[in-house]
Amino acid sequence: MRLTKMGSNASPTYLGLDLSTQQLKAVVVDDDLKILHEASVQFDTDLPEFRTHGGVTASKDNSHTVTAPTMMWVKSVDMILDRLTLAGVDYSSITAISGTAQQHGSVYWQTGAELTLRNLKSSDFLHQQLGSNFSISNSPVWMDSSTSKQCAKLEEAVGGPQKLAEITGSRAYERFTGSQICKIAENKPDAYNNTERISLVSSFLCSLFLGKIAPIDYADGSGMNLMNIHTKQWDSTLLEACGPNLHEKLGDPVPSKTNLGNISPYFVERYGFKSDCKIIAFTGDNPASLIGMRLHEGWLALSLGTSDTLFLWLKEPHVVIDGHILCNPVDAESFMGLLCFKNGSLTRERIRNDCAEKSWEIFNQLLDSTPRGNFGNFGLYFDTQEIIPFLKGDFRFNRAGDRIGKFSSLEVEVRALIEGQIVAKRAYAEDIGFHSGQDTKIIATGGASANKSILQVVADVFNAPVYLQEAANSAMLGAAYQAKHGLSDENDYEKITSVLTPPQLVCEPYPDAPEIYDPMVDRYRTIVNKLLQGGL
Repeated sequence: MRLTKMGSNASPTYLGLDLSTQQLKAVVVDDDLKILHEASVQFDTDLPEFRTHGGVTASKDNSHTVTAPTMMWVKSVDMILDRLTLAGVDYSSITAISGTAQQHGSVYWQTGAELTLRNLKSSDFLHQQLGSNFSISNSPVWMDSSTSKQCAKLEEAVGGPQKLAEITGSRAYERFTGSQICKIAENKPDAYNNTERISLVSSFLCSLFLGKIAPIDYADGSGMNLMNIHTKQWDSTLLEACGPNLHEKLGDPVPSKTNLGNISPYFVERYGFKSDCKIIAFTGDNPASLIGMRLHEGWLALSLGTSDTLFLWLKEPHVVIDGHILCNPVDAESFMGLLCFKNGSLTRERIRNDCAEKSWEIFNQLLDSTPRGNFGNFGLYFDTQEIIPFLKGDFRFNRAGDRIGKFSSLEVEVRALIEGQIVAKRAYAEDIGFHSGQDTKIIATGGASANKSILQVVADVFNAPVYLQEAANSAMLGAAYQAKHGLSDENDYEKITSVLTPPQLVCEPYPDAPEIYDPMVDRYRTIVNKLLQGGL
């Protein structure tokens, strides 16, 4: 029984899904990529029977083990489609579907699961039919940090963390899927052996709509510590280190905009989707965010939030042990860089509270009243242990390069904080292979992107114009854009997204910015090297 009526002359629409840690979201956009409908399912409140907190379950006997009930995700698909139906979505107009999901999580399909997927009965919910089709009922997720032993094993297999990063784009991380699979193969060999296929959360969600086990896409697959990011194939040495017959369980990865074929008959019969509605490969949330933020070659996106994150479009990436190189979801010949900095908005708020009476207006007045370059004063502030550089504490330096305990004025302290944070980001962006050029644009997002005084420092340090773009739900919207992009044989991503409102120019660098900040980047590198060696 169909729950919607078939529309005969409906304009094409596209469905994007986002299975994040705490919720499943969906958006339907029209041919101009304008939002028509949205819906969401909150795991904790809408599916209380699974007893998750923040969408996950932490092990009582080992706080480092964090999982999510796989069936909770299945049931959320049933719920969100019903909510879209109530919202009036015409499923018969949806031409293509794509999706995204939290990276690094993994799903273990029991032997025989694909046969079940191919023969779903439209009269029943998905969760009523798939309950016995997972060999591991609780999926490891990105918050898990219980695989230190397996990480060491992967690095040792190829000759150390540097070599692993050269092959896979990252050194071994406990949350990454390779070490998680290795742990299950070692600790639950029966369940592992009874696993027909292993999916990432993204390809698992895709499989439900495709009606068979979907392949892992290049971009999400490059966040597993298993794929050679240059050949786009699984590395045989790493597969062997993880578990037996792993290639067979993973299948071959595919380009991120691959058209995988028609939607499962289940959704045609139950909801009224067109039988030729296409399923485009689903990807991870960070690659989908790159799509949603509409980055192009030579651009970077800077998210200024609790943690600050740099997304970079790279042609020739360099290996950085504490950064991540992923395959680019838009252009298979390019890469994306990902750099995370723990000390973001909370550190800025601390200095604001100390120096500016808890007022951003006063903070900005202090920042703007101090000349660029800050009279040669320089500061680094790390409230919590930073990832890059691996430091904690406040470090202040005067013009002569001496480390000091206190600056002479509040305005010097404020500018030292902001310049130090942004100079660090430029240094590590360059380390990972980014080069500012004539066509470079910076897309600013996150809470602090509303602060033009801070963005002016960003423009000057990078010597590039800064733009603002509506980036709420960028991963979900990126999935919807990818649904349309995947229907095209050409690599016309820019043309497809050109119908959207262009980014808004906020500020441009001053002409003399390189004279001030190029030497400051060099000075930063010198200071950090000495700090890491204990010399300051």
